Amino acid sequence: MEPLLLISPPKSPNPTSFPLFIPFTSSCFRQNPNFSKKTPLSFPARSLEKSSFWGHSLNFDRNKLVLDNGRKTHVPIYPVIRAVVKRRKEVPFGNVIQRDKKLVKNEQPKQKRIWRKWGIQYADKVFDETLKDEPRLWDDAIVVNVNLQNGSPQKALQLFRDMRHSFVKASNVTVAKALQACAKVKGVDLGKQIHGYVTRNAMLEDLTVGYSLITMYCKTEEINLARRVFDLMANRDIRTWNSMIFGYASIGSFDDAWNLFYEMESQSLKPDIVTWFGLLSGHFKHGLYQQVLVIFHDMLRANMKPNSFCITPLIQAVTEMKLVDLGKEIHCYVIRNGLDYNEYVGSTLLRMYVNTDLLVKSKTVFHLMQKPKNRKNIFVWNSLISGYSFKGLFGDALATMNQMKASGITPNVVSWTSLISGCSKHGNYKDSFMFFTQMLEEGVRPNKATYVSLLTSCGVLSLLQTGKEIHCSCLRNGFYEEEAVATGLINMYAKSGCLKCASDVFWRMRNKIAPTWTCMIWGYATYNHGKEAVNLFDQMLELGLEPNARTFAALLSGCKNSCLLDEGWKYFNMMKEDYCLVPTMEHYSCMVDLLGRAGYLDEAWNLIQTMPSLNLKPDGSIWGPLLSSCRTHNELELGKIAAAKLFELEPCNPVNYVMLMDLYSMSNRWADVDRLRDMAFDRRVKINAGGWSWIQIGGKVHHFLNEDGPPPPPYRHHPDLGEIYFELYQLISEMKRAGYVPDINCVYQNIDDSEKEKVLLSHPEKLAITYGLMKTRNSGSPIRVMKKTRMCSDCHRLAKFISLVRNREIIVKVGGRFHHFRQGNCSCNDCW
Repeated sequence: MEPLLLISPPKSPNPTSFPLFIPFTSSCFRQNPNFSKKTPLSFPARSLEKSSFWGHSLNFDRNKLVLDNGRKTHVPIYPVIRAVVKRRKEVPFGNVIQRDKKLVKNEQPKQKRIWRKWGIQYADKVFDETLKDEPRLWDDAIVVNVNLQNGSPQKALQLFRDMRHSFVKASNVTVAKALQACAKVKGVDLGKQIHGYVTRNAMLEDLTVGYSLITMYCKTEEINLARRVFDLMANRDIRTWNSMIFGYASIGSFDDAWNLFYEMESQSLKPDIVTWFGLLSGHFKHGLYQQVLVIFHDMLRANMKPNSFCITPLIQAVTEMKLVDLGKEIHCYVIRNGLDYNEYVGSTLLRMYVNTDLLVKSKTVFHLMQKPKNRKNIFVWNSLISGYSFKGLFGDALATMNQMKASGITPNVVSWTSLISGCSKHGNYKDSFMFFTQMLEEGVRPNKATYVSLLTSCGVLSLLQTGKEIHCSCLRNGFYEEEAVATGLINMYAKSGCLKCASDVFWRMRNKIAPTWTCMIWGYATYNHGKEAVNLFDQMLELGLEPNARTFAALLSGCKNSCLLDEGWKYFNMMKEDYCLVPTMEHYSCMVDLLGRAGYLDEAWNLIQTMPSLNLKPDGSIWGPLLSSCRTHNELELGKIAAAKLFELEPCNPVNYVMLMDLYSMSNRWADVDRLRDMAFDRRVKINAGGWSWIQIGGKVHHFLNEDGPPPPPYRHHPDLGEIYFELYQLISEMKRAGYVPDINCVYQNIDDSEKEKVLLSHPEKLAITYGLMKTRNSGSPIRVMKKTRMCSDCHRLAKFISLVRNREIIVKVGGRFHHFRQGNCSCNDCW
């Protein structure tokens, strides 16, 4: 007879590893009339060769397998024997097993410990290779898939379904575990089916089943169904009340939670520590930080001593409110009550000091956690690394990470993501990519927070190709469906000059949250598609999503860039009247810019005067657009007022000097132009009318500067500048034959017209576009140029002619706005 393989062998031939490769035959289990509990069970001599394990002979000693070296394994043998006996129909030995009921009964806890040690995959393998007619086998398989850390709730639910198809009756414990699995996977529909099974089999009287049903409905946000189950239960224990209170608090139904709390006290049930924790965590989750302090005070008055779980929401609430002194008092309370040895409390205290800019205190807390009872875990190390990174102290963060490695703890994804996020926050975008490379070299897999930070860096630097590579990495690692990652992709593509890619990601998303809609509205706004932004906003409202202040800022920006004056006033008033949102500086800046571009300078001035002086004092984001509009409409007197405010607020910003100089030159006031130039020189402000422009080709960034003196170190003029000018001269000649006429009116210098044309040739955006044409003659891909300052009207006109004559798409990013030139037209419709 062929041996029956109950358990497959491990990948490596390690005699002490599990599972075992045990060939069983029916001749191995002969009836022994002199059998007793002390009698070892051994293989017969003729089957000894087959009964070996990589050179070790096997025998049975009570309920353990024994190798020939005398070492006992930890494999519970009775469940294995029982399955073999039932397959082989060896009834006599089955009777022997039934005689040792106590030993068989004690197998279950041992079996669970073994499954925790060797992993869920071996437990599932054992289960798959045994008979399925015993309820306890099904119970154990479902329980370990729910309870173990590496278990699979989906597998547990599948086992429960197979169990019912096998006509095996589920116990109360099994049903409770199946409901817990539904809660973990948010499977409310499956939970309702199990609820029906509970009702048909009258299991609701069991407190564990009722508690599991309530918890399942609360975690799947079906709070009304949870309450119906709660009301139908004849008997309720403290767990049931706590689950219902916790469910109400987690969704913000605090009136219902407190009503249950008082009803619970009226029925002579004293709230325990779990009850108070549910209320504390629920209020903190919904931002009611002041109420967290009140609840904690009531908890102390009720003579309930808080544990580490209850103290952490209190510390987090104090951190959010920036109450440093109260936080120190809580820290003293923690020390007096011996809670400082808890790693979770210690890391929360450390984060409190980090977030309140007390890095010295946080470092002290960190070093105090070196005591033997309070060894630092990776969460504590990550808290300090995160604190240093988000404060821009990258040297200290790296030093802490090196100490972490020296202590024997390997940095995980949180450690590296803290560094990457900190670099992205403080503008060290290149360093964020460097840390990401080191992270991958050490074999650490990125998470969604890592990708969001990297996509932010790509968007700011407009690194489209790098962003596409990160997009591919997101797809490979399964983060594409994450809302935060998808929103980051939309933001990256929109800021990198590829609105179509951003739109594709947006419309392919299944679950779009409010920030995703806001990000896409911003994308349409930056590409001057104001009407599309308005339509998208209307769709957002139809879906029942509530806009916030950021959404209205994006919408007003779209109205501003497309000169939609009526729509701009409509949504500015809507946010105040319909949504009770107080306009911020960003909203007022959009409205001043919109009114100024439309020529309503008096209304823009009146709007500035009506800004609430207590909360909002006009800054550079208000006076800058007003000065730019005065230059556009040649309004010198109002422009001088705006410039005076800007010189007071931003004395070192060269753009302000250039705009006022342009205003003076438009009125031929050259003496005032020279006076402003001398003022800038005295203040050591470097004025460069053309500004910087750059283009990325072949993974390399090429910078261009207006040829007005040598560029500042470490930059230098482009090495191919001669070839670029030769190509540009030919391009200008070709454009003139197509009808192009240089706009010399945008040269505000006291020189003749021929010299003004030469000045126009040196504008850096012209040089960048020409270089892009030279290096991408055969590709046909869009030319993407970045520029911080405003394009002049001549460069704007030339780009339209190039897109028409050379049949190329040109995308120029000017600050936070894009000009998309195609077939002789620009996406701004000349409203810029």
